[in-house]
Amino acid sequence: MIEADRAHVWHHLSQHKVYETVDPRIIVEGKGLRLWDIKGKEHVDAVSGGVWTVNIGYGRARMGKVIADAVTKMCFFGGSLGTIPGAQFAEMLIEKMPGLDRVYYANSGSEANEKAFKMVRQISHKHYGGKKSKILYRERDYHGGTLATMSAGGQDERNAQYGPFAPGFVRVPHCLEYRSQDGSTGEAYGHYAAQAIEDVILAEGPDTIGALCLEPITAGGGIIVPPQGYWDRVQEICKKYDILLHIDEVVCGLGRTGTWFGYQQFGVQPDIVTMAKGVASGYAAISCCVTTNRVFEMFKDDTDKLGHFRDISTFGGCTAGPAAAIENMKIIEEEDLRGNSAKMGAHLKGNLQALMDKHKWIGDVRGMGLFAGAELVKDRETKEPLGEKEVAAIVADCMTQGVIIGATNRSVPGYNNTLVFAPSLIATADDLDHITSAVDAAITRVLG
Repeated sequence: MIEADRAHVWHHLSQHKVYETVDPRIIVEGKGLRLWDIKGKEHVDAVSGGVWTVNIGYGRARMGKVIADAVTKMCFFGGSLGTIPGAQFAEMLIEKMPGLDRVYYANSGSEANEKAFKMVRQISHKHYGGKKSKILYRERDYHGGTLATMSAGGQDERNAQYGPFAPGFVRVPHCLEYRSQDGSTGEAYGHYAAQAIEDVILAEGPDTIGALCLEPITAGGGIIVPPQGYWDRVQEICKKYDILLHIDEVVCGLGRTGTWFGYQQFGVQPDIVTMAKGVASGYAAISCCVTTNRVFEMFKDDTDKLGHFRDISTFGGCTAGPAAAIENMKIIEEEDLRGNSAKMGAHLKGNLQALMDKHKWIGDVRGMGLFAGAELVKDRETKEPLGEKEVAAIVADCMTQGVIIGATNRSVPGYNNTLVFAPSLIATADDLDHITSAVDAAITRVLG
């Protein structure tokens, strides 16, 4: 198996030169937070499948059963017709999202965001004479790996060498208080960062802007929780200029922050919400683009043969996705994994702050729920980022200890210096203590 993998598999996000001398790692089993590789080594997974996906943990037999039952009875029909799991999950989901009404199924976060962008563009043509077609996105945010979603990509290293990109996507500044652009903090910085968005809108022309696409908490760009006052002002700006607010919940959705969705932590009412990853916790491929009826009604002109949303996602018609999503949501509710995320998130943050007290290399600890980051610096006064080689060495040391953590990677030039923690929502205090103890030992060995 190792030789077959080495010879034929093209791994994601990986430089393969190393596999000429080192065996690729193959994972064969998972249970709870733990994984076993093909050589029998056990690992504690602090990143929910590497990309913050397995919210309910590994090895849930009931997930396999509901998927098998669904696909045996009715595996697939294109999304122009409905299915029972599709209708059931849409109803369950909308109950958790007051103010939203319609669910469009697809198969990945990138694809869900593409659907949202296409909706904005079609609305522009149909209702604004081609105006209001621009889509704003934020520095450090990530919305997917397709060329359109990379056009809305705020991570320049991820975008490098893949251009030229689609026109009509405009960047707004980040909202990372630790690296405040004007030196302000707290609510003052929240208003500053939101005002920076309005400044871009005014420079571009409000009548050219159709949507603002933001992560509720920036994920791969450094685990950035927006400052106090930011989201309130962002909502006001969108209403003021009739701009659709599109929130990308691909990472933060389904309990990761302690609420069903990250935006619900901030009292925001979006027009479009996209999600994937934790919707079925990796047990099946599914994503959703959820909208208000106001957005949906813009596509119901039956006097125009081009008036409906002329889009399809092949695997948005597969029953495995919504069937798994139903059971996933039931598990989150039955086991109060949102509550556990909030409670254990506080424990994780406390552990990381204790490490910050011990190690001068940790400049900032931030996050919400079981989604946290520790930014590493060479000097706390200057905030100079720790080098990527040292950050990678800490991650590698943890892996050697049997603990899989993450780090911002090939994202923001010069700032790939944040350790990332997003364990499954079933994590216990003992699990988190084990994870942060490994980080403690790794920092000590790598940096002294």
